[in-house]
Amino acid sequence: MTAVTAPARTSPQAPARPRRTLDWRLRFGVLSLIWGFSFLLIKVGTDGYAPFQVTLGRLLFGTAVLAVAMVVKRERLPRGARTWAHLTVAAFLLNALPFSLFAYAELTVPSTLAGICNATSPLWGMALSLVALSEDRPTRLRVAGLGLGFLGVLTVLGAWQGFHGLDARGTALALLASLSYPIGWIYLRRTLASTGSSALSMTGGQLLLATLQLAVVTPLFTSFPSSFPLVPLLATAALGALGTGLALLIQYGLVTEVGPTTAQMVTYFIPVIATAAGVAILGEPLSWSTPVGAAIVLAGAALTQARSRA
Repeated sequence: MTAVTAPARTSPQAPARPRRTLDWRLRFGVLSLIWGFSFLLIKVGTDGYAPFQVTLGRLLFGTAVLAVAMVVKRERLPRGARTWAHLTVAAFLLNALPFSLFAYAELTVPSTLAGICNATSPLWGMALSLVALSEDRPTRLRVAGLGLGFLGVLTVLGAWQGFHGLDARGTALALLASLSYPIGWIYLRRTLASTGSSALSMTGGQLLLATLQLAVVTPLFTSFPSSFPLVPLLATAALGALGTGLALLIQYGLVTEVGPTTAQMVTYFIPVIATAAGVAILGEPLSWSTPVGAAIVLAGAALTQARSRA
């Protein structure tokens, strides 16, 4: 489905403007870069601040960007106690929890591994949808993709070596973060699929609630910073303003213009960019099993998204 825009005011004789066929592809590339570099920004942010502080800063800057967009588009926050109650749960599952888990995970695991763990979300989503969503029927191709994807995870983690040199806690936190996303999306699909509010309005309210949740939790588990290192602070600001706020706005446009199926393909580029950024900029180590396993994960994730023509 393409976006519907107002026609330009031209004379009857004026030819129609040519459609910019590359525009959505450019935005797709920008979104891939932003989300791919987010794991590097988390790593840099946690070098100077506690994980909860990085997450709170990320949500603050992301909410600010969406608030500005809502003012420009004259959007209002959703209404109704029921809607806000469900958004509170969604904010926890889709923002507060996974953002915090990834931040804590990257204290002990490379940003490359965190980015690859993020790519397992479609695998978790497919497995959960078979149980939670009755309209999603398993096919041999999708089940094969599920098995292939988790085989790729074992390859990345070096299962044949007994997971030697791997921080089990950090890896588990990153995998739990990726699991939290599909749980949140299934919850949204079951509870808030027909509220009548726009996607921008709903997500603006959701990020606001997630920010409030972290504003309550952060002082309980961290102390106020005695100093404010500039580079980690800038990384946190970029993570929120670009990796959360701007990225969501770009995603909305892509879903509207080219549909959710094409827009979600960005998931398959994120671990590639996250790995390249971690190795090239942070100097993180890279063994052969990481790119090979990541390729298997992505292939499996792609198969789980396959739909029968019927």
